[in-house]
Amino acid sequence: MSKFLRTLLQRTYLALIAIPFKLMPSLAYMAFTGQGSTAQLCRHIARQGIRKVLVVSDKPLVELGIVARAVDVLTEEGVVCTIYDGTLPDPTFSMVDAGLALQAEYSCDAVLAIGGGSSIDCAKTIASAASNGRDGRKLVGYFKVKKAPLPLFALPTTSGTGSEATIAAVISDQQTHEKFFIADPKMLPKAVALDADLLLGMPGAITAATGMDALTHAIETYISLWGTDSSNAYGYASVKMIFEYLPRAYRDGSDAVAREQMAIAAYYSGMAINDAGVGNVHAIAHQLGRQYGTPHGLANALVMPEVLRFMAKAAQEPLARLGRLIDVAGSGDSDEKAAEKFIDAVADLNRRLGIPGYLDNLNKADIPAIAAAAVKEGAAYPVPILMSRAECQAILATLLSTTERAAEFA
Repeated sequence: MSKFLRTLLQRTYLALIAIPFKLMPSLAYMAFTGQGSTAQLCRHIARQGIRKVLVVSDKPLVELGIVARAVDVLTEEGVVCTIYDGTLPDPTFSMVDAGLALQAEYSCDAVLAIGGGSSIDCAKTIASAASNGRDGRKLVGYFKVKKAPLPLFALPTTSGTGSEATIAAVISDQQTHEKFFIADPKMLPKAVALDADLLLGMPGAITAATGMDALTHAIETYISLWGTDSSNAYGYASVKMIFEYLPRAYRDGSDAVAREQMAIAAYYSGMAINDAGVGNVHAIAHQLGRQYGTPHGLANALVMPEVLRFMAKAAQEPLARLGRLIDVAGSGDSDEKAAEKFIDAVADLNRRLGIPGYLDNLNKADIPAIAAAAVKEGAAYPVPILMSRAECQAILATLLSTTERAAEFA
């Protein structure tokens, strides 16, 4: 099939799938920020008349006492908490089932997610499935959540996924590791707390990867075919904040100002996704996660510079605006030059954050299959230009280790 025909089919598909998104009612949510916002959120939950909460988190956050900060306040307010701490990176439907079993056993009437995107996505699916047949697999796709989920609240402990602000969740099959997308406006949390106190001391590598995840969201939404005034404003602000505050948070994990600004930036990026979706960076990163277990934020960071170079001409104007926004390009630069300088700045930010320029376990023999899956996924996103398999393979080849590259051209 020619690239022209593929593009025509993609644009037709996007036009059809965009209709229900444009008809969505305005999303209602509440966000508490600043010192003490965890307690504010917990008291807000109690004021809603909720009496039994399923807390969805992971074992490290329980052991570090992070979960207790919320549970203690809820307990003081007369709310009984049941903790599910079985969430792992790339949550699976089996984890959702385990959480649902606890929710049913203890008759929990609300769900509180405490953690990164994995815990929040797991909690979203648990809350939705609890009211819709108790099978998360049947919610895969768009607008499958027919009945209102259990009231859902979120306390993000990383600044990256933006899941606390989105209407979607990604859940994997435990056997095949295939990722499934669930999206419905009813999945948006009722309220969140962006509490920098929960982020202090986050390791540098996690700070870097999650921060670049948020930057990926901001950039992909800003160059999306579905971009709106609202999503563009969120993405634009997020890019500026991340370039300013992510290096600070990486250098000093105790920098409360940088942590709070990064939490807000990630939230903005998540808000932008609701209107504008994601793109080719995610299409490739998802396959690296499935194939090798590469953490999502790291996978996004690894592929983003080369994907942006591939899309530079198609997304030249918005990329140029971003280049001028972060002051790497001036008013005298052409749009082409400004876009190029912005992409170089993204690659340089990776280097400053200690993110490698290659994926050490990428196997050259896997590249054709990874590219085929990525191209298929990318065709469903509102990207400014479609990838061909050959183009995607060329992008992936740049992630080969020096040894693999040398062998390829020997």
